[in-house]
Amino acid sequence: MIWFTADTHFDHDKIILYAKRPWKTTEEMNEALIENWNGVVKKGDVVYHLGDFAFRRHGYFAERLHGSIVLVEGSHDNMTGRDKKAFTMVGPRHTVKANVEYGTPDIILSHYAMRVWPKSHYGTWHLYGHSHGNLPSLGLSFDVGIDPMGYLPVSLPQVALKMVDLQYDAQQDPRYTKVQTEGGYDVPRQT
Repeated sequence: MIWFTADTHFDHDKIILYAKRPWKTTEEMNEALIENWNGVVKKGDVVYHLGDFAFRRHGYFAERLHGSIVLVEGSHDNMTGRDKKAFTMVGPRHTVKANVEYGTPDIILSHYAMRVWPKSHYGTWHLYGHSHGNLPSLGLSFDVGIDPMGYLPVSLPQVALKMVDLQYDAQQDPRYTKVQTEGGYDVPRQT
């Protein structure tokens, strides 16, 4: 299974206040997030984490979590080489080819939301973090951070269902028209 998440902020003392998280202490938050993650992610799964993984001790937390973690760096992901080795890959942006029921759209992954992204007008998807649920979706994009997602990673099938809803919402918007893509499905295109 493929999963997406962002903004766990392990060991970040002030994130509880900033993001209005329900825990009293950082340790309580760390343990709850690990339990939530390991409750849905299996050991052979792949998790794309879209930044702000931890404030410190990246390797320590990565080793406690199930799945192979690909980290798209966020604003708090300054690490030593030793910590980076706990991740399958670390970089500033990543593209994934989704294999879903109605096609294989590219998914553009970054810590920060983009108003346009590579091939956005051809139906590519964009997942981001950083905004802690305070930035509304635009086109076929949304925030997969733990704050708007119930403190859990989001599976590829869940992302696909959300994209169907976003596509429908965009098709109702008079600024968009439908365009047939090579993959055989209709996507909204801004006019």
